[in-house]
Amino acid sequence: MPSPRITLAVLVAGLSLLLVGVGLLGTLVGVRATAEGFPALVIGLIMSGYYAGYVLGTFVCPVIIRRVGHIRTFAALAATTCAASLSFGLWVDPFAWGLLRVISGIGVVGLYMVVESWLNEQVESAWRGRVFALYTASTLAALAGGQFLLLAGDPLTGTLFTVSAIFIALGLVPIAVTRVREPVPVPVPDTHLRQLYAVSPMAFQGVLITGLVSSAFWGMGAVFAARIGLDAGGIAGYLAATIAGGAALQWPVGHLSDRYDRRGVLIVVSLACALVALASVWLLGRHHLAVTMITAFIYGGLLFPLYGLSVAHAADQLPPEHMLEASRGLLLVYGFGAIVGPAAAGLVMSWVGPLGLPVYSAIFLLLLSGFGLYRMTRRAAPPVDEQGDFVAMVRTTPVALELHPQVETESPEPRPEHPTP
Repeated sequence: MPSPRITLAVLVAGLSLLLVGVGLLGTLVGVRATAEGFPALVIGLIMSGYYAGYVLGTFVCPVIIRRVGHIRTFAALAATTCAASLSFGLWVDPFAWGLLRVISGIGVVGLYMVVESWLNEQVESAWRGRVFALYTASTLAALAGGQFLLLAGDPLTGTLFTVSAIFIALGLVPIAVTRVREPVPVPVPDTHLRQLYAVSPMAFQGVLITGLVSSAFWGMGAVFAARIGLDAGGIAGYLAATIAGGAALQWPVGHLSDRYDRRGVLIVVSLACALVALASVWLLGRHHLAVTMITAFIYGGLLFPLYGLSVAHAADQLPPEHMLEASRGLLLVYGFGAIVGPAAAGLVMSWVGPLGLPVYSAIFLLLLSGFGLYRMTRRAAPPVDEQGDFVAMVRTTPVALELHPQVETESPEPRPEHPTP
């Protein structure tokens, strides 16, 4: 069996290739739907289907894994995800695409779960922080890189759907041939959300609103870019700049929250993000393409850390042994917000045009900052020297949270010693 470090590198590389294809597919669906003349609300509903499948998959996929094992689940979901990617080009129909987005969401979350389970098997306690950081950075880099594959073909043909399926398939190859021990079964998330809200209302609202706003970007960002007149290169650049901003500024914003009242930083960052969104409305049509990219970079740099700040704020209220369960619950809350986000943004865009996306985002971000100010009158913040360290995060599955350096994982269940491919 290869060394754990080699196995980790292979798993991360394979998942990165897979995410290049997934990143292309999400953007391509939005661009193609816009070109086909689908109304903004219809596009939003199609995009919400992915997150509905993603949340559904967090409950269904652990059951499948327990019944047939990781490797069989991996093979079945890999085939399903590739087939769904190719099918977008065969049936250009809103209802078919909505169903395919649900299937894609289930497939992707299941693949994440299996790969993240294998990653957990390779990580020693001393490596967890570094592996989690590498995993976050590689995920964002892959999603950003996938945007530029939009330039590899004509979005009005089935070519790019095939390219997406190819990258998803190629990402599966190194993962499938890597030999690792059979991981422990994946848990089904708890749904004790009322208790989670009672522990930290600000963290709860933070991840919920982040889900509402972030999913609107992922689902409708390409539609927004296309409808303000950007070509394929501009659309790819706009989305990639936003993701790059999120990757570049998560750590500086997070370290700032380690030095000051984290709740205060969360309020300021959400308010600043809302102002940047509103500024983009005012600047639209009055600026050069470079200004659009700079604005997108700053917006992403302020939006992406909000989830990690919210989770870190919850961690400040909890002992480490409760953090894993709380993080799983917060991820589920994010998912519920993400289901609504694209459809709600699409509804606003159907009323006021493409500018509805930044207006929608600004409204919810202002609500978050206002709620934070209210919470400051209800509960004192913990002393800064008692706060934990911020950890940059991506929203994948509850399995990845076991890599989080601030959680204490449960004792593993007995597992077979033989490796599986």
